Amino acid sequence: MNRIFLDVHALQTVPPSNLNRDDTGAPKTAVYGGVPRARVSSQAWKRATRTYFDDEHLLDPSELGVRTKKVVELLAKRITELAPSLSTDTALTLADETVKATGLKTEVPKRKADAAKESGNTPAPEAKYLVFLSARQLDGLARLAVDGAADITAFLKEKTNKEKTNKEKAKEIADSRHSVDIALFGRMVADAADFNVDAAVQVAHAISVHRVDNESDYYTAVDDENTEEETGAGMIGTVDFNSATLYRYAALGVHQLAANLGQGLREDEPRTEPVRRAVEAFVHSFVASLPTGKINTFGHHTLPDAVVVKLRTTRPISFVAAFEEPVRGDQGGHVREASDRLAAYVPDIERAYGDQDSTLSWVLRVGPNTLKLADLGTESDTLGDLVTAVGQAVAERLGKPA
Repeated sequence: MNRIFLDVHALQTVPPSNLNRDDTGAPKTAVYGGVPRARVSSQAWKRATRTYFDDEHLLDPSELGVRTKKVVELLAKRITELAPSLSTDTALTLADETVKATGLKTEVPKRKADAAKESGNTPAPEAKYLVFLSARQLDGLARLAVDGAADITAFLKEKTNKEKTNKEKAKEIADSRHSVDIALFGRMVADAADFNVDAAVQVAHAISVHRVDNESDYYTAVDDENTEEETGAGMIGTVDFNSATLYRYAALGVHQLAANLGQGLREDEPRTEPVRRAVEAFVHSFVASLPTGKINTFGHHTLPDAVVVKLRTTRPISFVAAFEEPVRGDQGGHVREASDRLAAYVPDIERAYGDQDSTLSWVLRVGPNTLKLADLGTESDTLGDLVTAVGQAVAERLGKPA
């Protein structure tokens, strides 16, 4: 298959906020170009992107997965739905043995074991790590557990040939028909390498295009029941924050996504259709999603001022070097100068490395401050138009012979 890369670049201004905290509760930062910058980790924006799929109904629930340690409880619930006659304890046992048959390790957490000694309830085992499974994989494992209940239970006592077959089936189910979010963001289990899925998406840490110094807000809260004689605050505290114009970047290996999805989750559609749908959902979600750290405190509900999307056959290219020298804000803000920087930098680097002829480009922008970016690609009036155009182009390129 041809190598196809999709680069998504965005400029987004956020007001005073604390989107992504470090271990002290302060907004994360990084030094770039010799000055401190605001930073939002890739993990924070990947989670925001992934949850946006479901929150905004961009994909059918059957095309999504869940990442949890409570995989045994989740599977037991599905087993009980398929076989209501099974007791809760039996369903948990079946679920636990089925999960272990895939090669994953489970254990009863110490806190649950200690609590069980007092309550007498049977605690549910948990995976030793977060496990990412698709809805289809969970359904398949539940059916295997119910259909071969006696075999799977007997596996603990004697390793018969029939049991080995069930174990192989469990591994096959857990490693096929991946959900869109697993195909995009990958799956890693340190002690079960054959369970891993290579991520199709790489997300950069978002950083400010300019210097940023964190600030601290001192706040007080008044006790509503205080009398006039009772002076002073009911509570005093501080919260750190900053504001920034961020450069955001993600690179999607469309060929890797296609390989991860395989034939897709639906049998009645062309080979390119599940990939197109996944690409459109990712572009939409990455652009429109927002980490929610301290959002009730700051209400930082913004959207990007500009989005540039590139479809390449060479290699991914981040444009962050356009901001290695920090934007000074001499024009009264940062968006205009950042847009001008991108508009000048992108053609130069693509010309220097010969990456113009095979590259398709689209631009979505808002307001006069981003005007110069219009020359970087075909302008889209709305995010929906951009998403549709990108999806169609991806399907066309996938459909061409290698």
